[in-house]
Amino acid sequence: MDRKNIPLLMMLTAGAVMCIISYVQRFTILAKLVSLFVVLLVFYLLGSVLVWILNRFEQQNEERLREEGEMIEKDGEAVEEVQS
Repeated sequence: MDRKNIPLLMMLTAGAVMCIISYVQRFTILAKLVSLFVVLLVFYLLGSVLVWILNRFEQQNEERLREEGEMIEKDGEAVEEVQS
């Protein structure tokens, strides 16, 4: 599954929400820019961590499935030896 766009989508969504909030609250231009930068940075980092965690879980699941496949093959070989 392609997860490379998750941090970007999270960052842009949070940025859009922040822009709306700062407009409604009538922030100064400097406050808008600073808060927008902080929100974009924080949500990009959170998205990157989320992608890293999801990739790590997927890697662990693949390793577990690979080990289970090896166990099934070994069990099949043991059954064939007993039958011979």
